[in-house]
Amino acid sequence: MPVIHASDSRTHEIHGARFVSYATPLTGSEELCAWRGEIPAGTKAPVHTVNREEILLLLVGELIVTLDGHTERIRAGDTVIVNPGTAFAVENPTDHTALTWVTTSIGLEAVLADGTRITPPWAN
Repeated sequence: MPVIHASDSRTHEIHGARFVSYATPLTGSEELCAWRGEIPAGTKAPVHTVNREEILLLLVGELIVTLDGHTERIRAGDTVIVNPGTAFAVENPTDHTALTWVTTSIGLEAVLADGTRITPPWAN
């Protein structure tokens, strides 16, 4: 059973947010990926779709999430299920960093509204 220590995690930054990856194929995971997202105050991530189901648990703070045009404010303890193909956006309208825990299956790919494909290294 692999144990991933905080010092073994990898950090990636994109669109103003930080992703700290723990469970990936590089750390021994065979099916799932998991990471902590750090979304600074004022950050607004672009709309994107994903090819794998993604589960986001908000640990700290508040976020505005939009799923297929439906917008809702979530608070610490709330969970968002992003199904494959759903248009998804996240915004932190507060004055402090929000922390999330995200889990998905290996092979996640995101597609931005302009067609740009992103294969996040923290999810593969």
